[in-house]
Amino acid sequence: MSSLFQPLTLRGLTFPNRVWMAPMCQYSAQPCGPEAGVPHDWHFAHYAARATGGTGLILVEATAVSPEGRISPADLGIWNDTQVAAFRRITAFLTSQGTVPGIQLAHAGRKASTDRPWKGGGPVGPEENGWQPVAPSPVPFQEGHPVPDELSVAQIGEIVGQFADAARRALDAGFQVAEVHGAHGYLIGEFLSPHSNRRTDGYGGSFENRTRFALEVVDAVRAVWPEELPLFFRISATDWLAENGWDGDDTVRFASLLQEHGVDLLDVSTGGNASGVRIPVGPGYQVPFAARVKAETSLPVAAVGMITEAAQAEKILANGESDAVLLGRELLRNPSWARHAARELGGEVRVPDQYHRSV
Repeated sequence: MSSLFQPLTLRGLTFPNRVWMAPMCQYSAQPCGPEAGVPHDWHFAHYAARATGGTGLILVEATAVSPEGRISPADLGIWNDTQVAAFRRITAFLTSQGTVPGIQLAHAGRKASTDRPWKGGGPVGPEENGWQPVAPSPVPFQEGHPVPDELSVAQIGEIVGQFADAARRALDAGFQVAEVHGAHGYLIGEFLSPHSNRRTDGYGGSFENRTRFALEVVDAVRAVWPEELPLFFRISATDWLAENGWDGDDTVRFASLLQEHGVDLLDVSTGGNASGVRIPVGPGYQVPFAARVKAETSLPVAAVGMITEAAQAEKILANGESDAVLLGRELLRNPSWARHAARELGGEVRVPDQYHRSV
């Protein structure tokens, strides 16, 4: 049988297949007012289409744990009960289609308060519903971006609490997987890398100090997340820097620590923390990083990055390089990718009754 369409069980939760949707921001929420950060019809239609297409797990886009944690003013949030109520409509539909609903909990750190990508993605100020970003150190992401405020130890503790509160709300909203966003140069990733973390206190310097904040967030989320439900962590396995950055060795070492702290799967991406770097993008270019974690630790992994073909995804799993694959842009192009892949590989995937004539 196809490896891609075998179920996978983590803790007490079984995923019907291993075709998963990666978190991809839609930048489509209201930027201010009582509806700020609230999912609406666009988000429902977007996620519902991938669920009816047979996707086994849908990880909802980076969802901010506080207003200041958004990448853009148009990002989703889960810092209040209005947002929770709106998410329930989405999670209920996904569950009805046999898809596991998951959410990525995030804080953008120094890369916060930017415009929608199709409007240039540059920093926005208060006149455009923006705010002052924060970070482990007062180091801007790139030229033209504001110098972020350095977080105090007390503020770090507050953000840890915001992640825990967001996890509680995510559970109330009907999500069954929580993923802590530690990748792509956002706040947790900023703490991990010496490229962006120049602190000299207990949160900077050594590997142990730079990983402290991430592990505190994981512990806080795991403490409120049910024992029977899995917790994921997304990481950038490398900054793609020749020196003074986070790299594959750090990732393998950190993966074992994450597992000790209750993480059930590592979602392995790369990059995003250093501007201007050259990344050798190509089909499956990030898979080797996931494969290394899988080979050198006992922590399950998911691979992501230009996985577009059914045979390619099947080979990744059959070769033991990953436990699941996360598709991003390909699922934007083809919401029913899982059904098409099942037909090609001889696998089985749930098809809504209304779509049986298409099989």
